[in-house]
Amino acid sequence: MPTRTLALLVALLFCNVGIAQKEQTQKLTTGPVDKMEKTAPGKIDATADSKFKTTESGLKYRILRKSDKAKPKATDTVTVHYKGWLDNKKIFDSSYRRNEKISFPLTGVIKGWTEGLQLIGKGGMIELEIPAKLGYGARGVGNGLIPANSTLHFLVELSEIK
Repeated sequence: MPTRTLALLVALLFCNVGIAQKEQTQKLTTGPVDKMEKTAPGKIDATADSKFKTTESGLKYRILRKSDKAKPKATDTVTVHYKGWLDNKKIFDSSYRRNEKISFPLTGVIKGWTEGLQLIGKGGMIELEIPAKLGYGARGVGNGLIPANSTLHFLVELSEIK
């Protein structure tokens, strides 16, 4: 193989590797950019999952920050920072915008949250992709804020468990 051809192939290989690494980095973000956030989400682990895992129920998730601390049970109350968006990247709710964490019982939220929050420990961060059947289903919410049969996306940082 001529040296020039070999050099071109090597250059293309490194170019493609660079593109793949850039795409990998872009995938591990804290969700869509929200210029109204008063508090920024915390850091993602350098070794965070780049691919989603899927539970038996259909919930997709990836752990962005691991924690070896206690995990909540479905009967616990949790305090979190979070933001939620639709497939079109429109953010429909964000505690970061309000600069205020929120507490709620896991029995009082959508099934995708109840299941997903039990996968991380206190101090952890998770990204959830919740199918409509584990979210608001055919009813949607808030006069079109979340349309019927929407897939919901959340970034959640678990701060406290009670």
